[in-house]
Parts: sequence; C-alpha cells; structure tokens
Amino acid sequence: MSAQDDLLLDVEGLNVRFATPEGPIHAVNGIDLKLHKGETLALLGESGSGKSVTMQAVIGLVRSPPGTVTATHARFDGMDLMALKPAELRKVRGPRIAMIFQDPFMSLDPTKTVGSQIGEMFRVHRGASRAEARKNALEMMDRVRIPAAAERIDDYPHQFSGGMSQRIVIASAIALDPDLVIADEPTTALDVTVQAQIMDLLNELRREMGMTMILITHDLALAAETADRAAIMYGGRIVETGPMESVFSDPRHPYAIGLLQSIPSMEGGTDRLQPILGTPPKLTRAPDRCSFEPRCAWSRPRCTAELPPLRTLAPARRCACHFAEEIAHDDA
Repeated sequence: MSAQDDLLLDVEGLNVRFATPEGPIHAVNGIDLKLHKGETLALLGESGSGKSVTMQAVIGLVRSPPGTVTATHARFDGMDLMALKPAELRKVRGPRIAMIFQDPFMSLDPTKTVGSQIGEMFRVHRGASRAEARKNALEMMDRVRIPAAAERIDDYPHQFSGGMSQRIVIASAIALDPDLVIADEPTTALDVTVQAQIMDLLNELRREMGMTMILITHDLALAAETADRAAIMYGGRIVETGPMESVFSDPRHPYAIGLLQSIPSMEGGTDRLQPILGTPPKLTRAPDRCSFEPRCAWSRPRCTAELPPLRTLAPARRCACHFAEEIAHDDA
C-alpha cells in the first residue's frame, strides 16, 4: 500500500473565524494536515493556540454563526467533509469519526443511564433493537474495564467517578469501531493516577483495534509516550511538524524549542526551567507576520515583515520559521 493509499485525513487551507462585537477572531489560519491510517498524531500547543477548534471545524462542530469555516478541502478517506450536508456529516460522526472530550460529565447526559447512552450508538446507527443495544453496551463496558458492568449498566453518570465516567465516554466513542478517534485533552479533568490509567486504556485499544488517533494535548510528556508524529500549533497556525522523536530531539521552531526547555528533567539537577516570556498573540488580525516574533530570542526584521510559510526542512519535517536552519546550527 502506498503512502497515498493509506492517507485517511487530508486537510488543506483550513481557516476558522469567529465574529465578535470587537471584530473577527482569526482562530485558525491556513492549517494543512495529513494523517495516515494506523498512526497517532499529537496536536500540541498552549491553550488558545487553536488545537481543539481545528478538529471541531474539520468534523463540523463549529457553530455558525458566530463561526465561519473555510478550507481548500478536508478529505476523510477520499470524501470532502466540507462538501457534505449536515445530515450526511452526522452519518460520518460517530460511526467513522469519534471524539472524546476532556470533561466526561459534560459529554454524558445526566438524565439517562450509561447503558442507554452507549446503546444509543447501536440503535441510531446500526438499527439495533433495545435488547441488542443493551447487550452491545454491556460488552463495551466490559471492554473498557468497568468493574461489575452488568450491575452498573443502569446507573447514571453522577454515580461514577471521573475516571469511570471517562471510560463510559470512551466506550461510546469506540462502540462502532470508528476509523478515526479524536481525543481532546482526554485526561485533563482527572487526577494524575487516573490519567495514567486512561492513557493506558487508550493505548491498549489503539493497538488492539489498529486505531488511528489524533491526540489534542498541551502535555508534552503524554504526547511523547503516545504519538508517532507531532504537529505544534501557535497562534492558530502549525509552526512545526514531524516524527515525534525527531521533533523532540531536534526542534527547529523557537516556540517548539521553548516548549521543550520548559519540561522538567527526569534526572533532576539544579538547572532552572526556562519559561517562554511574554504572552500569546491576540488573534484579532489575520497573520501577516510571525506571531511568535515578540517572544522570540532569534527575532530579525524579516519576522515582522513577512509571514513564514510552513516549509519542508528535511523528509517528514516542516517548520514555519525563516531562520530554522540557523537556529538549528546555533542550538547544536
């Protein structure tokens, strides 16, 4: 199978704008993204960088108004999601593309039992009877390791802990064996111990099912343990992308370098962490220059005069910095 044959998601020129009384917010600007079957991509960046909005726009979850989504195309397994009618898109979400949100209690309906919510996936999309849906729901609860699932299938979300609730959300997401799972900060609302358990579960399911996944996170350590490739976002743009090990061992964009320098070392030592000084950019204007320039130690006049394109530096490595080669040499 060629690289083109196993291309599952191909997004080009994605833009998202939000109308506000103070003027438009340019939340996502010219995103190009490719995802191959069976791989896991980590979409990284600080809060407000556009990670979640990017994927919500791709699968049609940005409300209009106030949002406006445009793209050259957003092809999923060959079909352009941007060209689908709302009813057609709903047939893709759930059966073929599933999303796991960060707050399980916001994802679950408090008025319905967890079994009925999982079973609804089978009833709506597969035409299953109530009995069949209940049987399938129980199987999914067992699959995500809900203890005593048969006894808890008629419980309500408030009767579960945060970690168990997220397992219910995962069970609903993978119920129909989707081609792509988008995990949006799936452990943020959980304590550290439970975070590890949830990621272990996702990784095991990913291996068992051959699942293709996009992991949206600001947790670099989590991404390093889980993903095959990284795409780092800043100011609504992808500024660096490539194989995870390559990006982490040899970052080329100043923002990526700053992110990695802010991670505590496992070896300890006396070196102080190096924060990224300054504040994230305001997104009230379309980017026509480098958004990171005010915070960048390598800033040059060209950075304020010209928007750096996301260009190829090496096979599978791309970076949106005019001086990426010089930075790599200086940082060596």
